[in-house]
Amino acid sequence: MSRMLFVNLPIKNLDATKQFFGGLGFEFNATFSDDSCTAMVINESTSVMLLVESRFKDFIEGGICDTSKAVEALLCISADSREEVDSLVDQAIASGGSAWGKLQDEGFMYGRAFRDLDGHVWEVMWMDPAAVPA
Repeated sequence: MSRMLFVNLPIKNLDATKQFFGGLGFEFNATFSDDSCTAMVINESTSVMLLVESRFKDFIEGGICDTSKAVEALLCISADSREEVDSLVDQAIASGGSAWGKLQDEGFMYGRAFRDLDGHVWEVMWMDPAAVPA
């Protein structure tokens, strides 16, 4: 069975969030987007639902994590090269995000991370496919 993954994240400002992630090269699925949320496409099996906080609260019990004080998840996306890791993270920081954590360089694996406009942590990682055990 092939499964799909839908990550749901609360956001404060839909337009700013779409501009931020659109500037990083992500596309949005209009079918699953409206004035309270947008579906950011990672690939054909993975989407990130970015929901304005009031809409996000419709789906949860309890409160929303204060990302200025805690990390609710580490979201990790792959890159095709070390250069793409640096380019994507540098672009995120230049677009209003902030650097997070330490550079990870294990030779066969390289990664950096940033916080988006709402403080969610995104890791960007490249791994040498030849170094992955069969």
